[in-house]
Amino acid sequence: MALYVLYESASGYGLFLAHGIDEIGQNTEAVRSSVSDLNRFGKVVKLAAFSPYESALDALNQCNAVSEGQMTDELRNFLELTLPKVKEGKKPKFSLGVAEPKLGSHIYEVTKIPCQSNEFVLELLRGVRLHFERFIENLKPGDLEKAQLGLGHSYSRAKVKFNVNRVDNMVIQAIFILDTLDKDVNSFSMRRMVLLAFPELAKIVNDNYLYAKVAKYVEDKSQLSEDNLAGLTDIVGDEDKAKEIIEAAKASMGQDLSPIDLINVKQFAQRVMDLAEYRKKLYDYLVAKMNDIAPNLAALIGEVVGARLISHAGSLTNLAKCPSSTLQILGAEKALFRALKTRGNTPKYGLIFHSSFIGRASARNKGRMARYLANKCSIASRIDCFLDKSTTAFGEKLREQVEERLDFYDKGVAPRKNLDVMKSAIETVDGKEDEPTNVNGDANEEPKTEKKKKKKEKRKADDEEEQEKSDVNGSNVEDGTAAKKQKKKKSKDEDMEDLPAVSEGKKKKKKSRTEDSE
Repeated sequence: MALYVLYESASGYGLFLAHGIDEIGQNTEAVRSSVSDLNRFGKVVKLAAFSPYESALDALNQCNAVSEGQMTDELRNFLELTLPKVKEGKKPKFSLGVAEPKLGSHIYEVTKIPCQSNEFVLELLRGVRLHFERFIENLKPGDLEKAQLGLGHSYSRAKVKFNVNRVDNMVIQAIFILDTLDKDVNSFSMRRMVLLAFPELAKIVNDNYLYAKVAKYVEDKSQLSEDNLAGLTDIVGDEDKAKEIIEAAKASMGQDLSPIDLINVKQFAQRVMDLAEYRKKLYDYLVAKMNDIAPNLAALIGEVVGARLISHAGSLTNLAKCPSSTLQILGAEKALFRALKTRGNTPKYGLIFHSSFIGRASARNKGRMARYLANKCSIASRIDCFLDKSTTAFGEKLREQVEERLDFYDKGVAPRKNLDVMKSAIETVDGKEDEPTNVNGDANEEPKTEKKKKKKEKRKADDEEEQEKSDVNGSNVEDGTAAKKQKKKKSKDEDMEDLPAVSEGKKKKKKSRTEDSE
């Protein structure tokens, strides 16, 4: 059986015929040893056909199709023209070797050309790649390298731009930086330096940002007096706490710092303040970005927890593909595998634990609540991923369902059905689309009572029109109504006649029963 090998180069498609397969016996080691020597390899492999690309754009399209395992029309025409034709009902006397198994299966599905992809074929392709310049005639030195470089740049650039998950990349980076900033601010060495001079301040002011602002304002505790009360009150926000700081400074056990040390403390305090302010701006950016990318997930579980779920899954698409059971323990993989290894209890929740719903549930119902919340998060992520319109209606309704489930666990109040809730969410979305908008963009919202009044007025107008028409056609209408009334009376009379007959039959039955008993 003849073996053809398809090689996708940067300049075009090449089809090679491998001779002496029976002699070699498809020995991979023999091919591997003969690859480096062109004289030996040229006796085994020969060029059968070559089809160059029309342009650099065509080369990029062909490369993208091959990487996705798809056969293009150009490749199909090339194979059908160069390979022997496959007769119906007969086995082909050749096979095609390809590097990508997906491409081979697609070629076989469309053209019925038998394909194979194994180590032997890959070794042949390695030799073809090594000696490709010598197989192609009229190829100038350096042309193949230029084609490979240009195709590599364009392919990489297209892959970077054509990133399906590029929208949520910024959310993943933002939540990562946000967590890093929290760790940096907490572990900053500024607080330890201030502790040497004013150790009592750490017990009075717990917040890192306020602590840094107070440390920068105070500088030297020995110079702190009642004149600084107004400034401390503005920073701390509490006059009693400001007085407590002043009193603590008077009886402080800390050591005195030199002017150079005070300058360093001031610089550290400013650095912490800058980091805290940048964290606030980054948090606002994350909230805005989450409302654009995953509004329903953010409305259901919050922006930070939703961003952590997206970051841990890798993208919103990956999160949407996850079942609710996977989403429930997302972030607790170590505990899960440890439990499976030791045959212990598996974890009930992962990153979802940071949601307020899990904290509000009782200890007995935390696992149930985590399972239910994971189910709703899975629905919300799929809606955000595959819905074309941006809306928070579904997320708000799902949040109401979670609230109802909490009430059900605590008080026993029966929640609504999921079908009814989804129908109401779809109605709200459709209602928002149907509402007309003003020039300013505000919807014309009319109360329900006014709408009902308008409907009643329309009905009255329709009734009046019908009455006018009936007056015009008076005689015909009166005759019709009279006939209808007569028919009704006749039917009633017939019913009344039937009733006594039935009662007489019953009386006869009763009499017969009494006679039998006697």
